[in-house]
Amino acid sequence: MMKRTLALFLLAYSALAAPKTAKQPFGSVDGQEIFLYTLTNAAGVEVKITNYGGTVTSLKAPDRNKKFADVVLGFDSLDGYTAKTNTAHFGALIGRYGNRLAHGAFPLNGKTYHVPINDGPNSLHGGLKGFDRRVWRAKEVSSDEGPGLELRYVSQDGEEGYPGKLDVTVRYTLDEKNALHIDYSATTTKDTVLNLTNHTYFNLAGAGSGTILHEKIMLNADRFTPVDSTLIPTGKIEPVAGTPFDFRKATEIGSRIDQDNEQLKFGKGYDHNFVLNHPGDLSAVAAKVEDADSGRVLEVHTDQPGIQFYTGNFLDGTVSGIGGTFVHRSALCLETQHYPDSPNQPNFPTTVLRAGRRFHSVTIFKFGTE
Repeated sequence: MMKRTLALFLLAYSALAAPKTAKQPFGSVDGQEIFLYTLTNAAGVEVKITNYGGTVTSLKAPDRNKKFADVVLGFDSLDGYTAKTNTAHFGALIGRYGNRLAHGAFPLNGKTYHVPINDGPNSLHGGLKGFDRRVWRAKEVSSDEGPGLELRYVSQDGEEGYPGKLDVTVRYTLDEKNALHIDYSATTTKDTVLNLTNHTYFNLAGAGSGTILHEKIMLNADRFTPVDSTLIPTGKIEPVAGTPFDFRKATEIGSRIDQDNEQLKFGKGYDHNFVLNHPGDLSAVAAKVEDADSGRVLEVHTDQPGIQFYTGNFLDGTVSGIGGTFVHRSALCLETQHYPDSPNQPNFPTTVLRAGRRFHSVTIFKFGTE
């Protein structure tokens, strides 16, 4: 009898601990049903993603004492994401062009294309209705790596001013090592420009726990791209050595953020693209964030050439979500990407996707403790 009871207990426990994907209704947008998907691995790490904007709404990770907390900023209802006050792109997939395009224009094949201006004199994160405000077709996909979710969106030729019918697939996978893999792929019917990224805001102490200024960050980058007063790159690629942008060794984010530095004033803190030392190398650590109090650590791996380090400078306490009010500098973003405004900067790596060619990129956010 005892053996049978023990066997039933172990069977039930293994079922609970097994990696899984769950799905629940999350509202509707323009008559289209929206769902919230929960990926959970055997260690109990949990990621919630909605097919509205391909958005990561929640990510629960353990601290050094195995206590779980939500380490990203998000909302517990769809209204938070559809609200006009949500201009911060919380957790969303970004496209067609992540970051900024100067004056909402770019040249391609001898023609100048114009896209919506929505950030001062420039275009930001895909325009007025970028990928973060689109409904994606979702499919649960599990593999040997872990539970997963595949999202697909077809952006029509001319959408937001961009040429080509673009077919985009993004797959999220949560593996057994507490790493969230984001696998991007896309094809186009016409030559176009493309810069896909994810805009999740991280606070390793837990959402609502204050600012991220005490957290330490390492950025594996010897150089960065300075910007003008509208946050458009000047075209120069400069060394970080001797500047407040030198994070080659783990440094507290707040240690130099308010220095009398023109670049910091332009960004109201850090909002800059760092030129990674090992582009294309997924084995290299592109960035590492550490929170001493909780012991949580985040490692970022990517095959992209750049990473935008943003310190939540435009969060102002007017928006509240999971964990409380999103105060100034209460989270950071690490947007793996090509450089901002690349189509207008001949010396930057190209973001042109040719018709018939396939874009593919991988970024990994790996959570651990120290």
